[in-house]
Amino acid sequence: MRTARFHQFGEPAEVLRLEDLPVPEPAAGDVRVRMLASPINPSDLMHVRGVYGKRPSLPAGVGFEGVGVVEAAGGGMFGRFLVGKRVAVMNRAGGNWAERVVLSAKRVIPLDSELPVEQAAMFFVNPAAAWVMTRRVLAVPQGEWLLQTAAGSALGKMVIRLARHEGFRTLNVVRREEQVEELQALGADRVVAFDPDHHEPARLREQVLEATGGRGVKFAIDPVGGRTGSAAVGCLGDEGRMLVYGTLSDEPLNFSPRTLMTAGAKVEGFWLSRWMEARGLFARLSLVRTITRLMKADIFVSEVAAEFPLDQLTAALRAAEQPARGGKILLRLGEP
Repeated sequence: MRTARFHQFGEPAEVLRLEDLPVPEPAAGDVRVRMLASPINPSDLMHVRGVYGKRPSLPAGVGFEGVGVVEAAGGGMFGRFLVGKRVAVMNRAGGNWAERVVLSAKRVIPLDSELPVEQAAMFFVNPAAAWVMTRRVLAVPQGEWLLQTAAGSALGKMVIRLARHEGFRTLNVVRREEQVEELQALGADRVVAFDPDHHEPARLREQVLEATGGRGVKFAIDPVGGRTGSAAVGCLGDEGRMLVYGTLSDEPLNFSPRTLMTAGAKVEGFWLSRWMEARGLFARLSLVRTITRLMKADIFVSEVAAEFPLDQLTAALRAAEQPARGGKILLRLGEP
């Protein structure tokens, strides 16, 4: 079987290679999944560069999420129950960019057969993060403002649609002016263009204060860090709370402690895997049902800019690195 692996950390298009490996056999408690599709996410690219969470042992596979069909089980009632079913594949170690993958039966999620393959491939990471951060961790009340940076991302657009559905308001920060109209058409309450290379943090704060009647925001989420995330911290109002869930800028946050002290504000890290591991089976199943319902309602959907077969991996990686590409790049790994 073919699988994408890297033997050294570096730029994905340079270090990732397709290798032919024996078809793996599942051990007790594991299942083997015939993969159908997997997206190229920023976390995947950071994994290859060696800057995402814990560095893997080399050589290593890549691809944290995707969709496939369970074709074999290594034993156990749950594993045998999954055989033949289409599942979301949550591969914590990476390795979904392959024709087949073996992992714990606990790391796959049976999916509604009505979901399109391309949406099923992106079932968990962005939808779960959007729901958990806004509805569970922050629990943004109806009518309240949520500020989000990188609002033009797939997750950012999900949050905008979710806000319209749930009744809270979004104050969306984008880097490029041309994104403003697009997000307004999607239902964003307010869109602000802020480029830290050309704008001072005071510009963002002034626009946020103007939108919120001088109060600032009580809730914010930021996947960027660096100067953009630091400017967002400065927009927090009294008892404001910001979740940091990414490091797209690869720069640290930099702000005066007094920014938090005077407002009684907080900045917290959020890691979806860590949150999920602390939840029981009932809570996980409830989350799956919620995501499925919102995906069918076209709230948790992701635009697909292009699809590539696995043998065009290098072209797919280069496409994924392009700005303003209009959606996710999807690897097609097998036929349904």
